[in-house]
Formats: sequence, C-alpha cells, structure tokens
Amino acid sequence: MNRVNHSVVFELVFLGLSNSWEIQLLLFVFSSVFYVASVMGNLLIVLTVTSDPHLQSPMYFLLANLSIVDLIFCSTTAPKMIYDLFREHKTISFGGCVVQIFFIHAVGGMEMVLLIAMAFDRYVAICKPLHYLNIMSPKRCILFLLASWIIGLIHSVAQLAFVTDLPFCGPNELDSFFCDLPRFIKLACIETYTLEFMVTANSGLISVVSFLILIISYIFILVTVQKKSSGAISRALSTLSAHVTVVILFFGPLIFFYIWPFPTSQLDKFLAIFDAIITPSKSSDLYFQK
Repeated sequence: MNRVNHSVVFELVFLGLSNSWEIQLLLFVFSSVFYVASVMGNLLIVLTVTSDPHLQSPMYFLLANLSIVDLIFCSTTAPKMIYDLFREHKTISFGGCVVQIFFIHAVGGMEMVLLIAMAFDRYVAICKPLHYLNIMSPKRCILFLLASWIIGLIHSVAQLAFVTDLPFCGPNELDSFFCDLPRFIKLACIETYTLEFMVTANSGLISVVSFLILIISYIFILVTVQKKSSGAISRALSTLSAHVTVVILFFGPLIFFYIWPFPTSQLDKFLAIFDAIITPSKSSDLYFQK
C-alpha cells in the first residue's frame, strides 16, 4: 500500500484519563510529584556514579546507564500527559505519535537487556567473586551497553514495521494519554485483528521471556549460595532485593497489559501511568538506598 495516497490523518486526539476536574487535579499533582522525583532521582544516580571515583565498578556503570534509560522512558510520555491534563483538546501530530511509539519500544527493549546484564553482574559478584573483575571487564560492560541499544532499536523498528504501510483515513481518537501501538493500529482503515495479535504477541513474548530469565537467574543465584553456605543466603537476599523489586515493578504492568485476556480501558490506563511514572521513580529510590 502507498501510505502517501491512503494516510490522510494529520493529528490524533487523546481522550485522556478523566473528564472530572477533581480527578484531573489529583492526577496532575500525583503525576508531577512522581515525574519530578523520577527525574531528580535518576539524575542524582548518574551524577553520583560519574563523579565518585569509588563507584567505578561494573555494577554502578550498568546502574548509571539504567538510570539514563529510565529518564528517557519517563520523559517520553509523562510531560505530554501532565501538559494535556487541563487541555480540552489533547492532540498530537501523526509523526509525533510514531516517534513516541518508537522511543517507548526502543527504551523498553534497552531496559530489559540492561536488567538482564545487571542480573548477570550480581551472579558473578555473588557466585564467582574472585573472578568478578576479569569476567565483568570494561570491555564486556561496553558490549552489554551496545547490545541493549542495538536490541532496543531492532525491537522498536520491528514493531513499527507492522504499521508502516497501514492506511489511516478517518478515525483519529485514541482512548489513552499516549500513543499506544495496539490502539494506534486499530485506527487503520482495514481489518487489523491479525496485526494487533502479532504486535501484542511480539511484545508480550519478549516481556515474559525476559522476566522468566531474570527470575530463574535470581533463583539460581540463591540456590548456589545456599549450597556453599547457608548463612550467606541472607546477604544474597539483601543484595538482590532491590533488583528483584525493580524487575517486578517494570515487568508486572507490561506482562499484565499484553497477556491479560480481558483488557479494560481504565485498567490499561492505570498500568500505563504506573509503568511510565511510578516505576522509574521507585527504581531510582530503591537503587539509591542500596
């Protein structure tokens, strides 16, 4: 299909979160506080790691890059959502919507890879401490970082490839506060059930597989530690607690969103707010405390 001939939608309209002024005010305060906390917390982690010579280990290198990814992730949707809360006409250009989808999926893919890299780092630190610096060399850390960017970009481009040639010729309302790919596809002027299933299955499968890899790795670490020393299990749990919490906060809403067979608009919006604003702020808080 020729998108130039078929696509006549120049802007999209967000239906937003609520039409109630009181709820909008509550959401404005709530979202603003958590967004500012997320930005400040992640910036503080990046500045602390880069400025403190005692924090130049592989773990903190990966943590600083995870904080940068969280900054990009929350800034992709939160500012626009906060800005639109009191606007009667919540619109975004067609191109702006595509760019937002690209960054959401690219940064999401990057974060998954970085979380897996951090789980590997914890495995080496806990189970093979004498070989830690050799295994987690600067070169390997850079490779982990490059892999996260490459995989994130490939995932995002692959998702957008599904919609490149879709004809958009009329409907332009999204029942959301950001450009969500499944709802974006529904605006096309053709039957899109198969395409929606493929996009949802793609992201859902990646989320579930990444989550299972992380959980299995944490279980493997604990089992290995317990075999070596039963008393060391509490120290391992203390070390892994922040990582496990961040993994659950990040993957929980994603898996529920893509896997739950009975989606509802209000629940999806709540999960989107949780994933876009609350998770990055809580992640920075948990890691900074550790």
